[in-house]
Amino acid sequence: MGKKIFKTIDEQIDILKNKGLSFDDFNEPSEVLVRENYFFLNGYRHLFLKSANSNMFIEGTNFSELYGLFCFDRQLRNILFKNIMIVENNVKSIFSYVISKNHGYKESTYLDPSIFTKDPRRAKQIGDLIKKMKRQIRVNGKQHNATKHYIENYGYLPLWVVVKVLSFGIISELYSILKREDQEEIANYFDATVEDLLIYLPVLSNYRNLCAHEDICYEHKSYTFIRPNKYHYYLNIPKVNEEYIYGLNDMFSLIIILKQILRKSDFNLLIHEVSYELDILAGKLKTIDIIKVMDRMGFPPNFSDITKI
Repeated sequence: MGKKIFKTIDEQIDILKNKGLSFDDFNEPSEVLVRENYFFLNGYRHLFLKSANSNMFIEGTNFSELYGLFCFDRQLRNILFKNIMIVENNVKSIFSYVISKNHGYKESTYLDPSIFTKDPRRAKQIGDLIKKMKRQIRVNGKQHNATKHYIENYGYLPLWVVVKVLSFGIISELYSILKREDQEEIANYFDATVEDLLIYLPVLSNYRNLCAHEDICYEHKSYTFIRPNKYHYYLNIPKVNEEYIYGLNDMFSLIIILKQILRKSDFNLLIHEVSYELDILAGKLKTIDIIKVMDRMGFPPNFSDITKI
């Protein structure tokens, strides 16, 4: 494999042209490549290639289509991120409320290993998580006004303030080591089972970080699969070998999770915004159909009907 060396913008455009990409309808490719980065834009090429094994674009593909998909993914990330942040705040608030009510709200209680599961197989994980919590409190505690206020004026940090400086990933893992009765009480607030929430929280945390770091989002696949549920059934999602082809570990699985956890008004707005962005993208595509993008996302054609369930 040859070395990757620096290429000027003109050289980058020539590479794309040599792969069959047209620039006829696009006025400012140089500015876009400088601002957005050739490497990042090129990550969206796959849907426009002649085949999975080809580096050549489908005949007639224009740079405006490639950039359109790039912009769509950015808007999608923005929509998802603001809604995942709502969920993150809800989870942290409910988590701190339940644990504070059931076990106490000072460090001496919420950092006590005895409030977590008694399963001996989780002992090391519990110890490691408590260390992570202490480290995040130490590093981040004085950077936030609320935590700084409690440290300076009261000498301790109640759990409902501490969750401000704990990552969603930490909260997700903490949920997995709670006692069953605490897990159930938290899950009940979301009208979900413990088993589902144990899957949902890591998926949400994964997408949250994906969105925050501007990674490709629309075609992302989670390592974790959600369980088939009523949404798959009522949307009549097709099956292959008795397994649903959409909504298990793709973008639509995240939509299903958000349907379960978000308030109805927030979720309906999310679907409206995603539908709007898909319509905008559809108007920019010439060589491929929007259905091809939706298939890559795991979106069934009737995805918006999920608001009616």
